[in-house]
Amino acid sequence: MRVLRRPASFVRDYEGARVDDALPWRAAEFVALDFEATGLDLRADEVISYGLVPIRAGRMLVGAQEYSLVRPSVPVPGASSRVHRIRNRDLDDAPPAIEVAEALIRSCTGRVLVAHAAWVEVAFLKRLFRLHGAHWRTPVVDTAALARGVGLAPRIASREPSLEALAMELGVPVHDPHHALGDALTTAQVFLVLAARLERARGGTLDVGALCNTTREFPLLVP
Repeated sequence: MRVLRRPASFVRDYEGARVDDALPWRAAEFVALDFEATGLDLRADEVISYGLVPIRAGRMLVGAQEYSLVRPSVPVPGASSRVHRIRNRDLDDAPPAIEVAEALIRSCTGRVLVAHAAWVEVAFLKRLFRLHGAHWRTPVVDTAALARGVGLAPRIASREPSLEALAMELGVPVHDPHHALGDALTTAQVFLVLAARLERARGGTLDVGALCNTTREFPLLVP
């Protein structure tokens, strides 16, 4: 007979939390997140580091940022290590994915996820959340889609716009590219500028729902 276990309290908290779509975006809480992984196969590769930066009242909470390595169950290929500079031996003492998944579930509770080309982070997050039986419920804002929404990136392109190039165009610092926390910091700053620009373009107060809708309305269209 199969025994049905009650979800952990942090999973219940996550699944019970809701973000009001009608909330003005500066009144909502966001979390800018970036992963580094063993590769880009979203079904088979594994997360090896994450960085996140909470955003509240339209400001980055740099003092509450998080960064951690993650010990994968598979080796890190040399080609990936050359990009993010994380070696297999660097991960020997890192926490396993199931521990990191709990921290990420807690960090996403009651918040909106912000990521650049967010479909990558969402795919990895869903796999991590399933380690604890958590059902994905987090609203998502994609800075690449916001860039398309304000006309800073083409709708039809062979790839997502570069985070670094977008940051430089918007006049915000680029923090340590291909490092999870550095990219999370850059993403957070890009998000704040793009959200303010989109609000000015549309007039009036922009709510959470409008940001999430822009993410859905401006996906990358590959020719």
